[in-house]
Amino acid sequence: MASLINAVVFPGQGSQYLSMLENYFLNEPTFKEIFETSSQIIDIDLIQLINSKEEENLSRTEITQPLMLVANVALWKLVAPKLKNLYFLAGHSLGEYAALVAAEALKFEEALELVKSRSQLMQNAVPEKEGSIAAIIGLKEETVSDICRRVTTNPSKLVNIANINSPNQIVISGTTIGIEEAIILCKKEGAKRAIKLKMSVPAHSDLMLSASKEFAQVIEQVTFYDPIIPVIHNVDVSISTTAKHIKEKLIEQIFKPVKWSDTIKLMIEKGGVNNIIECGPSKVLSGLIKRIDPRVNTIDLDNYNHYLELKNAN
Repeated sequence: MASLINAVVFPGQGSQYLSMLENYFLNEPTFKEIFETSSQIIDIDLIQLINSKEEENLSRTEITQPLMLVANVALWKLVAPKLKNLYFLAGHSLGEYAALVAAEALKFEEALELVKSRSQLMQNAVPEKEGSIAAIIGLKEETVSDICRRVTTNPSKLVNIANINSPNQIVISGTTIGIEEAIILCKKEGAKRAIKLKMSVPAHSDLMLSASKEFAQVIEQVTFYDPIIPVIHNVDVSISTTAKHIKEKLIEQIFKPVKWSDTIKLMIEKGGVNNIIECGPSKVLSGLIKRIDPRVNTIDLDNYNHYLELKNAN
């Protein structure tokens, strides 16, 4: 039997949900403690928000981004001691911050403050309801890219590719008017689905350029370290080398597309990874990975039983 060559991936915005990770809160005291401490640091009661009935609150960028970082890292703290043969880390968009914390390239408390600033800058970059984001299922990247170019005839209709998630799932981001027009054209071109997503900012679009420039000033004040585990940057599928390199990629990531499909392919084709653990709520990334390469085994830690199996394996 071939030995496991592991990678861990961390989800980003959109994987949050009400009452998420309930069994961890009930059964893992250190997990809950990380949430309690983090809530005090950023002055947001994350546990109360998770247990509320207001799903819209969890979808707001300034809430979702810190929430996802805390959830990802809290799970990582539990599972890390059990992982062997760990070759790569990566995160989908915001999830990259958790990957950098896991790689000890960034201290958790500083990552939390950094993500809080990032989320606020992104939220404030575009007036509410003037930006939007949508998932396109069943069209090739080239077709979606061409539609974005055709729609973007002026700044009020700016649209571009935001995420290349799998061979048949592309996310687009831009102005609300532009996204609505692009959805119509994608359906005409034969998209199986073209739907708006519950996100409050048009991330990974040119509308985020101003936020990225402000964020560059914020991140310059933060200390980064050499990663102890290779982290693949989703903005260009490069691997972290220096603190300067990491900062540059995190700044670019705000307004450039997430190359998730290529990130997973690099792990598999260059690194020989055959087992990928999704360290965060939901199992969105596990589903995408199976579409990218069905031969790879995936484990989502959203399922508490999967964590117990890892915990008791050794």
